[in-house]
Amino acid sequence: MKRRNFLKQSTLASSLFFVPNFVKAFEKVAKESLGYKKLVIVQLSGGNDGLNTIIPYTNDIYYRKRPGISIPKNEIIKLTDDLGFHQSLAPLKNLFDQGYLSIINNVGYPNPNRSHFRSTDIWQTASDSTEYLDTGWLGRYIDIYGKTPHTGIELDDSLSLIMKGKNINGIATKNPRNLFTNTRTPYFKKVLKHQSDAHLSEHNLGYLYKTMIEAKSSATYIYETSKTYKSSLEYPKNPFGKQLKTTAEFINSNLESTVYYVSMGGFDTHANQKLRQKRLLSTYSESMEVFINDLKQNNTFKDTLVITFSEFGRRLQQNAAGGTDHGAANNVFIIGENLKKKGIYNDAPNLLQLDKNGDLIHTIDFRSIYATILNSWLQVDDTTILNKSFSKLNFIA
Repeated sequence: MKRRNFLKQSTLASSLFFVPNFVKAFEKVAKESLGYKKLVIVQLSGGNDGLNTIIPYTNDIYYRKRPGISIPKNEIIKLTDDLGFHQSLAPLKNLFDQGYLSIINNVGYPNPNRSHFRSTDIWQTASDSTEYLDTGWLGRYIDIYGKTPHTGIELDDSLSLIMKGKNINGIATKNPRNLFTNTRTPYFKKVLKHQSDAHLSEHNLGYLYKTMIEAKSSATYIYETSKTYKSSLEYPKNPFGKQLKTTAEFINSNLESTVYYVSMGGFDTHANQKLRQKRLLSTYSESMEVFINDLKQNNTFKDTLVITFSEFGRRLQQNAAGGTDHGAANNVFIIGENLKKKGIYNDAPNLLQLDKNGDLIHTIDFRSIYATILNSWLQVDDTTILNKSFSKLNFIA
């Protein structure tokens, strides 16, 4: 029976067991130690409007192009003489004032794609806009430097492309207990009971059994280790808050996991943007504030770097529905104790110089951010993971 048909006819076709793709899981385990550094990546999925997040409140063009959705000056939290926070980001102001936040403007890539799916793939794989890769940049990191599949954890029920490597994938779970329980179902045990060395050497069955063995091993490790710390802080009662709470419990339990991926949806604001984005940014910032406090109280914030991105920004000109259409360049947040350049990292967007579609033009390639994190934070060879060399930035001490 072909592998595809076999898997389709089994309950293992669920997202749980497709998460770890562990063929040859330990063949390329690197000798290098991963250390204790943690990286948490947050995607604001849907294309967050960066111009209404970090607001150029002294720029008349901003207000002329957005007569119905611009943020009034008296509602802005001023950061500099030119830029300010959306008022919903008030919880992040303390981080900004303490030097724990770096805001990088005009981040994008050449020949930007305005499809949510394609642009997300580009950000997740670190590819060129015309290049199609089937592994994610974190998946390649896990593949080359990871000791186990749970080197990378996505806080979701299914695994994104970003965590998929060639030989080893990350793990996806919202609830470590559920992951653990599902690997102990009667069907799962029955299949593994009949596993033999001959099966492991057979192409299709070997693939399946190795996947299941490593899923069970990682599920056990994550569940047993994460029980050592349960957060006592009150996180916002929403899915994003729950994801960050679980991430904090993983980090504060000293899991060997190095990279974490969290996504928050809803940012495709083509209509009625002001109210929707206000609510979304409140959810993001309030949850992030508790998360950072949780890490600080447990002395793990010093070894954790948090990056927040969205797959693209929005167009400068508002549309007729009180929203904004898909754009290009956007801002990226870097949060951590070990920042070399704090606050506003670079110049605000140039609203006089737009591309032919009326979009902001990027001045920083997002892969330069990845290269800097890989090289200076995770201390691995960024060129090997990104498949080419990118200039490094100066935001990590």
